[in-house]
Amino acid sequence: MIAGFLAIIYSGHVPLVVLVFSLQFLMVKELFMLARVAQKDLEIPGFRAQQWYFFFVATFYLYLRFIKNNLLVELTSSKYSAVFAWMLKRHTLISYSLYMAGFVMFVLSLKRGMYLYQFGQYAWTHMILMIIFVPSSFFVSNIFEGLIWLILPSALIITNDIMAYLAGFFWGRTPLIKLSPKKTWEGFIGGFLGTVICAMILANILSRFKWMTCPRQDLSFGAIDCTPDPIYVAHSYRVGTTLQSLSEGLPSPFVDVVSAAVRQLPRPLVSYLSDLHVSFRPIEGHAIVLAIFASLVAPFGGFFGSGFKRAFKMKDFGDTIPGHGGVTDRFDCQMIMAMFAYLYYWSFVAHPEASVGEALEVALRLENYQLLELWGKLGNVLLGEG
Repeated sequence: MIAGFLAIIYSGHVPLVVLVFSLQFLMVKELFMLARVAQKDLEIPGFRAQQWYFFFVATFYLYLRFIKNNLLVELTSSKYSAVFAWMLKRHTLISYSLYMAGFVMFVLSLKRGMYLYQFGQYAWTHMILMIIFVPSSFFVSNIFEGLIWLILPSALIITNDIMAYLAGFFWGRTPLIKLSPKKTWEGFIGGFLGTVICAMILANILSRFKWMTCPRQDLSFGAIDCTPDPIYVAHSYRVGTTLQSLSEGLPSPFVDVVSAAVRQLPRPLVSYLSDLHVSFRPIEGHAIVLAIFASLVAPFGGFFGSGFKRAFKMKDFGDTIPGHGGVTDRFDCQMIMAMFAYLYYWSFVAHPEASVGEALEVALRLENYQLLELWGKLGNVLLGEG
């Protein structure tokens, strides 16, 4: 399985998107089956198809929303570009229309004596899509911003599970939460410390490869090249100067306490540490933030899943993975991590730079005569630049 995953990573961005969709499909399938009452399904022909219809409408809306700019770059060289451009320009309206078609079909399928079951299934379908499908879809956007924004967050969840298990196995004594009796405070804290350390190491390694850090602007395969973003490049920092800069943004009482503690240290040691130069990649700092979230917040996705399974009196969500339960059992924390990594990237990492896809998206809003005017002005600009 690990070899297969590495092969998909090597294959590139599009195969990874297919992998994410496949995992989402399996998770949704497992959860659809939970509340299914087979006898009642036989009395409502086509009701299961309605659930999958809403799933594919959600896929159409979210996936095209995330990869729209990449699609535009690809479609401008296709003979069907006008048709796809028209569709992408009205993507939101088309998605809404498709959803309303499903809504109408649901209402028309209501059957006397089955109302409660049908409305329960309708609510169940939407809850699954909102809690499972929507958050995990943010990984699709992360993939095209650089594979590191998929690999690193996902790896930190796995790392935290391993570190927490090892710390709990050797030192676990104090129960953490009743929903998961085997979880201990020692494992929780040990997992946190181990994940933070591994995050810096993993970020340092991954950031050395352009295959991991370069964003892909289209849907092509093969090699990719770019000028590395400064966050992936090692910088030399003088400890004293860096700490002084950081202290300017901290509360004065906190700075006073730290200064008083530093004054208690031997002068030679303080002088040595102040002049010490450290090589550091900014991505390592971002990795620490991701590790903190993966260790302190994301595990509650697993606790949520444990409570959910207890409510249904079952051990696993499914048996898709022999010996390991269902796909949902393995990826319950990943869904929370996917959304956080997306929001964190666009809040603190992404640069407001225009891409070819974004320019095409804006150009599609123009009338034909405006496009011709734009074409002429761009030609003048290019001629002027020689």
